[in-house]
Amino acid sequence: MKLHIALRALLPFVLLLSQAASATTMLRADLPELAQTSDAIVHGTVRRVESRWSGDGRRIITDVEIQVTEALKGQAGGTVLVSQPGGRVGDIGQRVSGLATFTPGEEVVVFLEQHGKRAFRVSGMVQGKYQVQRSEDGKSAMAVPEPTGDVLLLDRDSRQPTPSSRRSMSLPELKAAIRTALEQKQAPTRAQEKRP
Repeated sequence: MKLHIALRALLPFVLLLSQAASATTMLRADLPELAQTSDAIVHGTVRRVESRWSGDGRRIITDVEIQVTEALKGQAGGTVLVSQPGGRVGDIGQRVSGLATFTPGEEVVVFLEQHGKRAFRVSGMVQGKYQVQRSEDGKSAMAVPEPTGDVLLLDRDSRQPTPSSRRSMSLPELKAAIRTALEQKQAPTRAQEKRP
């Protein structure tokens, strides 16, 4: 009887641990870091989202084609192909926690890492995507970070859980912050300036 009561008391704790273990854990990436470490940053519109089986038939891959409106970093071309694990093919689906999601017709700003010769992946997973939301009259646009969902973010230095530093801002403000971050990376430090 006591064992039964003890097991019932432990059940919520076990469930809590199993939920925490299923969440994706990643280091928090702030905007300047994402801008500086990404191979490309583009503002554009999602044209196609298509899931397929990988070459070995073991995994599902989702390809996202984005029509580029403006390349903020890198030589992205007219379109970019973003590939990431997970998706649905027929009745079979695979989900990877912590990835950005895309919808055809969605306007986005994405931070990208080169992944193979022709494809990219989103830098910082979900942290590397902003959705552009325009006002009804089209005169203003907000860049809204994708929610991190069940992702556990850790501070890069302390490795302690920390909230996301991303926030909604106007689209011009986001682009200006990206340009500032890229200029800061290019500016030489004092130690570099003193070298012969």
